[in-house]
Amino acid sequence: MISLTPSHLIEHQYCPRYTYFEYVLCIPQNEQKYGKVLRGRHIHDQKLERNKNYLRKRLGVVGRTDDCYLTMPGLRGIIDEVLELEGGRFAPLDYKFAVWKDKVMPTYRLQLTCYALLVEANFSGKVTSGYLVYTRSKHKVVEVPIGKAERDAAQRLMDDTQRVISKSIYPKATRNKRQCVTCTYRNICVG
Repeated sequence: MISLTPSHLIEHQYCPRYTYFEYVLCIPQNEQKYGKVLRGRHIHDQKLERNKNYLRKRLGVVGRTDDCYLTMPGLRGIIDEVLELEGGRFAPLDYKFAVWKDKVMPTYRLQLTCYALLVEANFSGKVTSGYLVYTRSKHKVVEVPIGKAERDAAQRLMDDTQRVISKSIYPKATRNKRQCVTCTYRNICVG
């Protein structure tokens, strides 16, 4: 079983052929060339350095762990902050180099759900929600509920991703062909 990251699952959700090209054929996608990715990583590093001792009291935070690398069977990830909340609960917090547009993107929801699974597997507490900080909207904090439906969807996606890799399956391409325009594999993908 390969240890996947939330990014791998997001790519698989976007188009299962990402998984095939990257993990079965071992063709790197070279995402480091994208300016927004690099800018987001820079903002992330700045936030971690500046906010070392900051606790979000209005969220009921009593402790936190920064830049936390967690693993469980089949999944791994680095969480910007793992918040310990009053009452023994925990929550992942992730910084986004994005503008808040009154809606949580499905990719952000999936990422937080994966982080919730990782936190529960590594800390002794329940996760019922996660938090996103939109750095381009004056650091707006948005709470994202994480329930059974989100967890089940993440597990199905993990299972399907593992299936494509372990059985070397060439999956169907995304139905949304507009996504193909910016795909790093568009020059080698057939159909």
